[in-house]
Amino acid sequence: MSYKNLEIWQLAREVAIDIHKMTLKDLPSFEMYETGQQIRRSSKSTRSTIVEGYGRRVYQAEYYKFLTYSIASNDETMDHLECLWDTGSLKDKEKYQAIHATCEILGKKLNNFLKHFERK
Repeated sequence: MSYKNLEIWQLAREVAIDIHKMTLKDLPSFEMYETGQQIRRSSKSTRSTIVEGYGRRVYQAEYYKFLTYSIASNDETMDHLECLWDTGSLKDKEKYQAIHATCEILGKKLNNFLKHFERK
């Protein structure tokens, strides 16, 4: 088994790629170094902390901690996305809604995955 088989990692990967492309293509140039940079980092952090936690999965407390970090990074990504939409920097409604919906699904799946550890 690999972290690449985890549905949460696959969703996080999808979000990170979609965010990266969106920030390069759909945002005004001034956002490239402001919110664009922050949302790229938080979306990639969601993905990478899942991987880091998976690498420490033999230590359940460590795995739990990194999954918690992933949830926080996903929440941060959603906040940046909402800010871009609310300020009018992101104008493509379909793209906003699609990425937002994927982030919401990812957040729910991360929380459910985390609950697995709480039961043990």
